[in-house]
Amino acid sequence: MIVVYVFAAALGYFLGSIPFGLVLTRLAGTQDIRTIGSGNIGATNVLRTGRKGLAAATLILDALKGTIAVIIAGSVGGPQAAMIAGLFAFLGHLFPVWLGFKGGKGVAVYIGIMLGLFWPAALIFCMAWLACAFASRYSSLSALTASGVTPIFLWWAKAPQLALLATVLTLLLWFMHRENIKRLMAGTEGKIGAK
Repeated sequence: MIVVYVFAAALGYFLGSIPFGLVLTRLAGTQDIRTIGSGNIGATNVLRTGRKGLAAATLILDALKGTIAVIIAGSVGGPQAAMIAGLFAFLGHLFPVWLGFKGGKGVAVYIGIMLGLFWPAALIFCMAWLACAFASRYSSLSALTASGVTPIFLWWAKAPQLALLATVLTLLLWFMHRENIKRLMAGTEGKIGAK
């Protein structure tokens, strides 16, 4: 099983590290996504190029790389391998070797991982994100809230191993949002749709 788990980790990291935001914006001929906005390679920053279609494609592809990693690893090695692949897909997205370990913040990949492991958790994440975004218009606060709700839901759903994985993902996501948290506390965080 060790070989299977190593395979799951390698597969997850490789898929997770594919920087779709950077690839799509380059193919579309826009400027380097890392030189605008937050410098992030995720869908939120891609949206700052003004290309909504590219942002949507980035969101979907970033989510799918988590889902695909989980499904493939799970089919080979079962639930434990699937969770390992999910964790490493998340790490690959946050810290891709190809980009000097400077990647995205993990929101879309988090959703994709949950979709592959236990789809109701992905639904809860999205519902919490949308509710918070509607109320606050802060994308970062919505991500922080949704990722905080998800492990609680999984504990309630009596899925302790998934809840533990989600807790780790949440802590990593919060770490990646540390500058956003500072801006939220200072009242300087940009709102959705603000120029």
